[in-house]
Amino acid sequence: MKDLIIIGSGPAGWTAAIYAARADLHPLVFEGDQPGGQLTTTTEVENFPGFEHGIQGPDLMTVMKKQATRFGTEIVSQRVDALARNDDGTFSVTVKGEVHQARAVILATGATAKRIGLASEQALYGKGVSACATCDGFFFKGKEIIVVGGGDSAMEEADFLTRFASKVSIVHRRDAFRASKAMQDRVLQNPKIEVIWNTEVADILGVDVGRVTGVMLKSTVDGTTREMKIDGVFAAIGHTPNSDLVKGMLELDEKGYVQTIPGTSKTMIPGLFACGDLQDAHYRQAITAAGSGCMAALDAEKYLGGI
Repeated sequence: MKDLIIIGSGPAGWTAAIYAARADLHPLVFEGDQPGGQLTTTTEVENFPGFEHGIQGPDLMTVMKKQATRFGTEIVSQRVDALARNDDGTFSVTVKGEVHQARAVILATGATAKRIGLASEQALYGKGVSACATCDGFFFKGKEIIVVGGGDSAMEEADFLTRFASKVSIVHRRDAFRASKAMQDRVLQNPKIEVIWNTEVADILGVDVGRVTGVMLKSTVDGTTREMKIDGVFAAIGHTPNSDLVKGMLELDEKGYVQTIPGTSKTMIPGLFACGDLQDAHYRQAITAAGSGCMAALDAEKYLGGI
């Protein structure tokens, strides 16, 4: 019987592990399918405090992992297949047919950015392709970029990116946005934003040179294609919280995010905590994920101590 099992290994999971290990909870971390989470798909991270000249996303996750290990965190590089609460209030975590028992569990499985679905998108991710304007907008000062999407997220991303880019084009496959009227008005009145209606991105160019140089656009009306020179592509078609493990077990919102008691990491099940992008549909930043990982560890420590 472990005191604490942490499921997930992004900024939230590693921060929870660091705090829990220093509190002598001897946490066991299951890293999951993508050890390090979304940051392992990024390049330069310049907005995480403590790194004056920035740090590569994978390197930041490696440093956090080493810090957690230093304090005694046990790490297993496997994916959790099932989670259940036992009759005595403890938890069973199943991994490859083996069942691990814990008095408390922290969920830090994160969320996955929805992709356009192109092989070139995957090849150029972090090299001009991004799903986070707040994270990467700074790198596109004076450049021309496109935002793919038609909801509120796309409007927010496009509006934010005009602070840096010389021009932002919104590519939307329909002839009307799904976004709220207020968000649409803000975008349509911005002189630095152009909307390309009834169009989808058929390919992203620049794989041969290792950076985005343009896109191939395809009309959703007549199927015609044209090439457009561009410096960056931001996919703003939403995120999918990795909450399959607790569907039917915890309360989820309409998008699948785990609901926690406001101001805490506590779920409706005692001893089960959630942190990071799994329960944060709003900020989705490495530093806020890390902060909520700290909250989860402190909440778990109090729970285990009977406070």
